[in-house]
Amino acid sequence: MKIVKSISSFQKIKLLSDSNRLEILRSLMAAPSTLTQIAQNMKQSPAWVRHHILMLESAGLVRVSEIRKTGKVTEKYYSADADAFFLQETILPKSKKPVLVFSGSHDLAVEGIADSLSKVITLLNLPVGSLDGLVNLRQGICQIAGAHLLDVDGKYNTPFVRHFFPDREVEIITLAHRTQGLMLASGNPKQIKKVADISHSNARFINRNAGSGTRLWFDTELNKLKIPLAMINGYETAVTTHSEAAMLILKGKADVSIGLQAAANQHGLDFIPWFEERYDLIMPKTTVKLLLPILEYIQSGDFRDRTNALLGYNTTHSGEQIFL
Repeated sequence: MKIVKSISSFQKIKLLSDSNRLEILRSLMAAPSTLTQIAQNMKQSPAWVRHHILMLESAGLVRVSEIRKTGKVTEKYYSADADAFFLQETILPKSKKPVLVFSGSHDLAVEGIADSLSKVITLLNLPVGSLDGLVNLRQGICQIAGAHLLDVDGKYNTPFVRHFFPDREVEIITLAHRTQGLMLASGNPKQIKKVADISHSNARFINRNAGSGTRLWFDTELNKLKIPLAMINGYETAVTTHSEAAMLILKGKADVSIGLQAAANQHGLDFIPWFEERYDLIMPKTTVKLLLPILEYIQSGDFRDRTNALLGYNTTHSGEQIFL
């Protein structure tokens, strides 16, 4: 099977910003070639090609795959080091403080942590949903992820973390328990009280992005009730945060969404609670030292006071380690 390699070094990405080197690399992904063959294809001199090949070779992007001798002539065949490359680089601001990237499920308490610790660290937020947050953590795009993924066996997060990190040691720390339910336009004019009402009332629904814990829960409920996706008016309209969904309802652009009680409360919406969930922070053990300001703050009275002030949040188990 052919392989794809990730390039996360800025210097390597910069090297490939040259269109000529990129063209050489792409040709060597297709088939091994000599300097002469590449030169003929690109209508350049072998010396010109050699200059670029040496740069690609020193970066570990190409290699000598075969040496052929024909009489007194020795030819080197070059190949790309992979069949395709994935370019990945996070550009962070210059700062005297540590700059950390959080990715995963949107959470209001995480936003509060970023504000409270702003003098100590810069915590950047990349809300992509619980599943993609774990993917980003696996790929090194972030240092810490947040998730509230409910397994079919009723366990939060641990089965998914085992799946994504079978070969790495990670820490799982509970941030808080949160109440989710129906976020509704003030007065609930559509009289929505359960999932089935969303389809029967023709209410304008705002969904969450694919891979988010909220979206996965909703899809599971629709499947249990045998409600076709086409019956949900607005199923394909998705946002990445609870706050965005609440704002759209507040502005009259939607009637209902599933989200946090705290988000509904902040935007003056009606709310019907459905369930309480556990929201965890996931981090590789290798980055725990870097994340100590966050982990220590979660244990503080200030964190509990601020987080408990968010309607529907419960910090009774905040800071507890979840063992895999």
